[in-house]
Amino acid sequence: MSRFDHLFSQLQAKKQGAFVPFVTLCDPTLDRSFEIICTLVDNGADALELGFPFSDPLLDGPVIQAANNRALTAGFSTDACFELLAKVRTKYPTIPISLLLCANLIYAQTLDHFYQRCQQVGVDAVLVADIPLFACAEYVASAKKYSIQPVFICPPNASSATIKGVASQSEGYTYLVSRAGVTSAENQSHAANLLDLINGLKAHNAPPILQGFGIAQPQQVKEALASGTAGAISGSAVVKIIERNLDNHAQCLAELAEFVRKMKQATC
Repeated sequence: MSRFDHLFSQLQAKKQGAFVPFVTLCDPTLDRSFEIICTLVDNGADALELGFPFSDPLLDGPVIQAANNRALTAGFSTDACFELLAKVRTKYPTIPISLLLCANLIYAQTLDHFYQRCQQVGVDAVLVADIPLFACAEYVASAKKYSIQPVFICPPNASSATIKGVASQSEGYTYLVSRAGVTSAENQSHAANLLDLINGLKAHNAPPILQGFGIAQPQQVKEALASGTAGAISGSAVVKIIERNLDNHAQCLAELAEFVRKMKQATC
């Protein structure tokens, strides 16, 4: 049983949902990023979704774009991210870890080498944001070769064929995008057809559904769970806390701890 499978089994037994924060690795530095991730886990994060800094992110709004730029400007690359991942896995051997990143970062390493490195540092799942279902075969094959679970996005405009494909190809969890556009804590509107998407994914036996985009408040976590998802992912709201406390790391950690505790409480 994978770490994600074990997590959802445990949460179901407790009648809880999952709260999963997203941050960009090495933002603003490797050491501070490690402390940030530790704070997220220690205050109730059920799993982690982590990004590699990239110069041209596809889905990221201005807050996460700025996080990418901070990490890149500080000189941190893919190698540093793997170093940080290994450090996180050593401290937290059981927490599920997923990566959300663009295909160029994988392709630059070659697929097999990238997924092998993921296996070596204890990554559980990888979501490649810009690889559509029709082009995913070699990525899925390489991921599975190294026991990495491939995850796919179900967009708000998904056709029935896309819903079926996302459900059949995803492992570990399914990422449900709750609205069109890029990531943002400010834009909290959700697509009108979310229930249809959730029901469609479940009809095709999709892995547990985590809803992302615009999740910034505990009430939104409760609403996501009430609609039938297994949990919620929050990225921009988390990264915004980092951004506004760049000059006060202790305050950053304190605010992150409070935010995660409140969001996790909403899953119970």
